[in-house]
Amino acid sequence: MRSPVRGLAPSDADEGTDTTPLLQGSPRAEAARVCCSARYNLAVLAFFGFFVVYALRVNLSVALVGMINSNATLAINNTSSECPEHSVPIKVPHNRMSKQYQWDAETQGWILGSFFYGYIITQVPGGYLASKVGGKLLLGFGILGTAVFTLFTPLAADLGVGYLITVRTLEGLGEGVTFPAMHAMWSSWAPPLERSKLLSISYAGGQLGTVISLPLSGLICFYMDWTYVFYLFGIVGIVWFLLWIWLVSDKPETHTSISHSEKEYILSSLKNQLSSQKLVPWISMLKSLPLWAIVVAHFSYNWTFYTLLTLLPTYMKEILRFNVQENGLLSALPYFGCWLCMILSGQLADNLRAKWNFSTICVRRTFSFVGMIGPAVFLVAAGLIGCDYSLAIVFLTISTTLGGFASSGFSINHLDIAPSYAGILLGITNTFATIPGMIGPVIAKSLTPHNTITEWQTVFFIAAAINVFGAIFFTLFGKGEVQNWALSHYHGHRN
Repeated sequence: MRSPVRGLAPSDADEGTDTTPLLQGSPRAEAARVCCSARYNLAVLAFFGFFVVYALRVNLSVALVGMINSNATLAINNTSSECPEHSVPIKVPHNRMSKQYQWDAETQGWILGSFFYGYIITQVPGGYLASKVGGKLLLGFGILGTAVFTLFTPLAADLGVGYLITVRTLEGLGEGVTFPAMHAMWSSWAPPLERSKLLSISYAGGQLGTVISLPLSGLICFYMDWTYVFYLFGIVGIVWFLLWIWLVSDKPETHTSISHSEKEYILSSLKNQLSSQKLVPWISMLKSLPLWAIVVAHFSYNWTFYTLLTLLPTYMKEILRFNVQENGLLSALPYFGCWLCMILSGQLADNLRAKWNFSTICVRRTFSFVGMIGPAVFLVAAGLIGCDYSLAIVFLTISTTLGGFASSGFSINHLDIAPSYAGILLGITNTFATIPGMIGPVIAKSLTPHNTITEWQTVFFIAAAINVFGAIFFTLFGKGEVQNWALSHYHGHRN
């Protein structure tokens, strides 16, 4: 499915035609270099920002293994004995002085899900504020707040479960504004034919944050104790905040060191895509089927993603029976694959649009389909192979890796259908997509009271089925052009 004509005026195109404004080959486009450009510098800084975001989010998944009294866990959680002990003998941690707690499986589920109680609240407000005041300060202070509360996590755990859940909820409030704020910034910074590249670079930081923080957290728990997991990542978050405030600007117009040619390139590429309306068209927005197609896809994708993100370390320990040090390293492998896939798929998606003349919606649907059906297939396979350690790691890695394709699919489709309101749209879709993070761990824990392979198969099958449904729904109803309600006047270029 390709768009046969590029750069058509709206009057020459059918209402449903997916046209893309052409900038390649023009003097401005050629002058807007990539190396050391302001827009790619922003992508790199955002990359490290989302590295911090996910490091702060997932470190508890590994640290929790060290926080739980192993004897109590065995008694309360009924660790599976279906699979034999891993061949590598379990080593006793060098530091056994850190405090441990007797939290049962249900309590652990609530602790893991508590982050999302706050995260869901600030999604839409974050997108709205970013559209009004800019995303720089909103994103910066959101991550700073999360980092500060992370530093207080050990104290909160020592005070009691209620305090720990409260601190994690407050961390969620801070991180809730990050993605909508970043989307709002990219609506002013990302030329249409570079969206997949720029956004995949910036958001891939989250995957690398997972890759680094999971094994590093395991090593810290082994050689030191779990409290240092929170101290380390909290300090890293504060350092990143200082760099972000110093080097970033909300828009090309206010950037102090951007070249004139790059500024003109960005502004001209977005000239006919942005709306000058002061009022947000809430009713038209909420009645838009293409928006709900993203909502369904985002919710479905995140069900699988958050299930693995929060529970994969537990699955490694309780079923595959790896020790904490191995746990972090092997839990990180799937996210390394996803990180690599996100970077490569962003390049591929933009090349298909710019060089091969593929329509925007064709690219978005294809990448979403591969990024959701693929993970579903291999997630089911991982559940079916039982105690085969090697195949389990391979299938889980392939499943999460293929999910990286979705980053150039529905994940950035907000910018295609309404660039002026991309932050708000992401706030709406991410509100729904946060629900799996809140209820997924609780449901998974309730479905695995005895930690048997059959119980975990049920968890994987449910996640896979939801993913397939989301992929089909987006394929049927997703769109690639700017919607009427997102433009000041209907007659304008559509992406």
